[in-house]
Amino acid sequence: MDIKILVAAHKKYWMPADDVYMPLQVGAEGKAPLGYTPDNTGDNISSKNSNYCELTGLYWAWKNVDCQYIGLCHYRRYFGRKVHTKDIEKKKGVIFHREDYEKLLQKYDVILPVKRNYYIETVRSQYEHAHYKKDLDEVERIISEKYPGYSDAFTRVMNRRKLHILNMFVMKKSLFDEYCTWLFDILFELEKRTDLSGYDSYEARLFGFMSERLFNVWLERQNLKKCEVPVVFLENIDWPKKIAEFLKRKFLGKK
Repeated sequence: MDIKILVAAHKKYWMPADDVYMPLQVGAEGKAPLGYTPDNTGDNISSKNSNYCELTGLYWAWKNVDCQYIGLCHYRRYFGRKVHTKDIEKKKGVIFHREDYEKLLQKYDVILPVKRNYYIETVRSQYEHAHYKKDLDEVERIISEKYPGYSDAFTRVMNRRKLHILNMFVMKKSLFDEYCTWLFDILFELEKRTDLSGYDSYEARLFGFMSERLFNVWLERQNLKKCEVPVVFLENIDWPKKIAEFLKRKFLGKK
């Protein structure tokens, strides 16, 4: 199988040796080269990385990569087998290889990360507490105007408590192209309608945050055989800090 799994990175870091992985420097425009494939060649939006995050790499792959299957991981997050350890070397050992992807793609249309469960919040309320409600409302309007067939899917996804996050996936390149056509049409329209001048550097990553939700909306309308796979986090997560930040957003929220 002709598979390319992009590994989005903005700094030098350990990379798997398996040739299925393609290290990609996202936001490469104006930055020192890392020795990875840069996302600022050909048709690209590399200069928008501060607002689009790993989507600058996604856009570049959409416009410039030719392959049968394509996927996205991150330099610290990979698809793999579940493991309970803080040992980074052991974590590296459970990251998927080419043959793992080939076996799954023979049975499924798309490989996805296991959904995150927000438990006490819906997808909509979580976004509204963590980010700006007005942006989600605007995306809902854009979908109703440009893709009304997706309005019901948007509502269903927003009312759930689970979500595929991280923009991680593996699927046929032809399917990926269809998704990107839909996604970037919505995001570019949102960009036209949004004034980011008052956003801090975190909230300015608006289009990256929004795309995680939109990916789930798009999936909702596709009749695909899905496979959920654990995500291997190479660096240990500071759960007390994450929980504290969640509670702060929950009770203070965004205006």
